[in-house]
Amino acid sequence: MQLNLPHRSIGIARALVVACCAAGCVAAAVAATPHKLQRPGAKPAKAAKAVHGRAAPAKVRDGEAEARLIEIYKLIGQAQTRAALARAETLVRDHPNFSLAQLVYGDLLTAQQRPVRVFGDVPDSAVRTGAQALAELREESQQRMRALRERPPLGAIPAQFLQLSPQNKHAIAIDASRSRLYLFENGTAGPKLIADYYISVGKLGIEKTAEGDLRTPLGVYFITSNLDPKSLKDFYGSGALPINYPNPYDARRGKTGRGIWLHGTPPEQFARAPKATDGCVVLANPDLERIIRTVEVRSTPVVIAPSLRWVAPTAAQHDARHFHDVLQAWRNAKASGDVNRLLGFYTPDFALNGKTFEESQPLLKVELGRMRGKEIELKDLSVLRWTDSADTMVVTFGEVPLGARTGVTKRQYWVRQGPQWKIFFEGVVG
Repeated sequence: MQLNLPHRSIGIARALVVACCAAGCVAAAVAATPHKLQRPGAKPAKAAKAVHGRAAPAKVRDGEAEARLIEIYKLIGQAQTRAALARAETLVRDHPNFSLAQLVYGDLLTAQQRPVRVFGDVPDSAVRTGAQALAELREESQQRMRALRERPPLGAIPAQFLQLSPQNKHAIAIDASRSRLYLFENGTAGPKLIADYYISVGKLGIEKTAEGDLRTPLGVYFITSNLDPKSLKDFYGSGALPINYPNPYDARRGKTGRGIWLHGTPPEQFARAPKATDGCVVLANPDLERIIRTVEVRSTPVVIAPSLRWVAPTAAQHDARHFHDVLQAWRNAKASGDVNRLLGFYTPDFALNGKTFEESQPLLKVELGRMRGKEIELKDLSVLRWTDSADTMVVTFGEVPLGARTGVTKRQYWVRQGPQWKIFFEGVVG
């Protein structure tokens, strides 16, 4: 819900709410937040130049609008309401579709005339007619503040990132409990957090199981394509990055549905409520544009978790080393040319490129015959772990026979069965 706010006018109906429930709550939260939402290397936005007597729109950075909103929160927490008002006025001028910023601005205008009882101090009539929008804006503000108070430990990575290969130049992890997307750059020193953004998920939350259930899936996925925004409706904003839901683990458990994307917002809407989509992950358009410019199709993993567990890279490396022993045993079995030995690594419901276990056995025999007992190298290995009701591994690698220059890129899905790891899906990555 968005309403126009005339300058210096107090008798206004305002967009709706901003934060906890009272000014003291937000002030305390802001004071307890040592981190600024400023991207590494980011510079403050410069004032726009006038064009034909009008202010030209400032160039919009990813995360810039939220960073400015947080600065306003901090000024409010420091009782610098006039400075906060000036910043808020500029913010809503630059982003008139940012409803949360509009509401903060409205409260600051009211504060010039009388004490503000609660953040989002709207008339009772507005509360009655816009109760849902009010609740959604409160939740949005709380989620933005929570994500800033509860920052990931310095240098930590999501526990799912056991090993990223050089082919995974970037990776994405989504924490649904914080309405937050974390973008990583993967270099020689491993994954490094370079940005994070507010996001919206399904209207009915997470853990998608069926078509049309209005939930966002949980698991390990990969970006499959980059859709041209010219081919999309305005509803999807600056573009869309589909992911491979349902993945083989989802399919094994009978989950259905399709068309899960990371996408933007329509022009009239800066951000959506924390739970507002049909199952997709939605970002503000400037944030999505940064991701689209940054990530690579097919090789960028996207982990969507109820809540991310952050670990030191050394802890992830330790788990990866243990699983490497399992992979080495599978590799040795394949090099042996013994199909029965190799089949011991697969579950009875194993699928090879869509073929059943029975259908797969002749294919494995043909492949082993073609290998003629040659050893294979596993190049550009990545290992991503997903644990819910089962413990699984998503393993991607280039399978290159020893002495050959090239091979195919494969992806395997492993599941722990008691003390053993077994493969339940294997396929070639196109």
